[in-house]
Amino acid sequence: MSRRRRSIMSDQLKTELAKELGFYDTVQKEGWGGIKAKDAGNMVKRAIELAERAASKSDL
Repeated sequence: MSRRRRSIMSDQLKTELAKELGFYDTVQKEGWGGIKAKDAGNMVKRAIELAERAASKSDL
């Protein structure tokens, strides 16, 4: 049985973050499975920062 997970982040957001963090070329060549765990962690960390910033702005 396949254990495919549904993505929480949109493909557009993931692409933007990969470009910002400098590993989008790897994604283009090898797909998302080709990125390093450290890069994936940094991408999640950055996404959380953006979400927290957006949440704090909406609280104003």
